[in-house]
Amino acid sequence: MFGFDPTVVAIVVLAAIATGGIAYGLLYSRIEADKKTESRINRVKAAETDQVKVKAARDRVQEISKRRKSVQDSLKDLERKQEEKNKKIASASLKSRLVQAGLPFTPTHFYVASVVLGLVFIIGTFVLGLPLLAVLGAGFVAGLGLPRWILGFLIGRRQKKFLAELPNSLDVMVRSIRSGLPLNDALRLIAAEGQEPVKSEFRRVVESQQVGLSVPEACQRMMLTMPLQEVNFFSIVIAIQSQAGGNLSEALSNLARVLRERKKMRAKVNALSMEAKASAVIIGALPFIVTLLVYLTSPQYIMLLFTDPRGHMILGASGIWMSIGIVVMRNMINFDI
Repeated sequence: MFGFDPTVVAIVVLAAIATGGIAYGLLYSRIEADKKTESRINRVKAAETDQVKVKAARDRVQEISKRRKSVQDSLKDLERKQEEKNKKIASASLKSRLVQAGLPFTPTHFYVASVVLGLVFIIGTFVLGLPLLAVLGAGFVAGLGLPRWILGFLIGRRQKKFLAELPNSLDVMVRSIRSGLPLNDALRLIAAEGQEPVKSEFRRVVESQQVGLSVPEACQRMMLTMPLQEVNFFSIVIAIQSQAGGNLSEALSNLARVLRERKKMRAKVNALSMEAKASAVIIGALPFIVTLLVYLTSPQYIMLLFTDPRGHMILGASGIWMSIGIVVMRNMINFDI
């Protein structure tokens, strides 16, 4: 067995420590220089990477800004054109209103039917023995007011059918475009296979393309025969896509969803305002109901309003106030969505 001398072990350890210290002292400057060099290289690389990222971010922001400016310019141009079209639509001729109602009549036919209807009412009221003023008033209302009211009713009913079917047609267009069909073929598909009145309106769009109009222009012309905000949205989407590009199928899909949400909101508003509408109808009909009941129970009492000149003045003033009240109530219960 060999024994270890503690003195020798201590000398060896001290010699190793001294050698290490000398080596570290000699290599310290080089180690620190290598560390600084590596740190500098890393900072340079990081700076270059940051510059690349900043440049990429700057280019992306510039591209988004250019795209946004292009869309804004397109929207301003479309808004200007739409204002001009709205002025034309506001002063729409009788021929345009007949087309909006989907009637195959000419203005001449409409005027002839109005005259005939007015004459029928004049003859009918004259045979019943009503006063001459009442006969002329009935003929005037039947000849001028009633046909235009019927025309407006038909236009409103056709527009409601169009709004009910438009989102489904847009969904068909979305599926057609995603399957690889171009926009023109998707429009022709709706014009051939869609439901009325969407089918007729899209057929006019296809016919407008055949005479040389572009797709955005043909879609904008739809506002002349179907003056609705939803049609304006559709034409704006088509126009922006043709000018600025983008995913048309996604845009049309979003538009279909928005139209359905507008329809739900309109139905909700109608349901919430139904009580107010019923109250307005009751309040508006109450004077006529009271007049009829008083006439049935005490005809001599109520006939003074129709035979005495002062009664005529009271009836005229009452009619004016009733008209003002009806207009106010109508504005209170009607909401634009």
